[in-house]
Amino acid sequence: MPEPTREDVDALVGPATPHFAYQLRARVEELVMDLADDHPVRLYAEEKMELLDRLGYASSKAEEGPRESPDRPGWSELPSSAPADAPLPR
Repeated sequence: MPEPTREDVDALVGPATPHFAYQLRARVEELVMDLADDHPVRLYAEEKMELLDRLGYASSKAEEGPRESPDRPGWSELPSSAPADAPLPR
């Protein structure tokens, strides 16, 4: 297999959802496991693995658009509104 690229990492992480965050994290880790610790793609992958760890405790990556206000009607009926950058407590 050719050396992994940032695009390979993004292809795995891009469609991530909370339900599959840990499975995708394992695939990213396997993708870069043979790269040197200081390799730029490995360092990038480690950042994305941290995102996937947080996503596992969240309900959305919520990378785009404004946040919904908790005052919005129906907010209390959502099972979890935790985005990946502010996940639920572990």
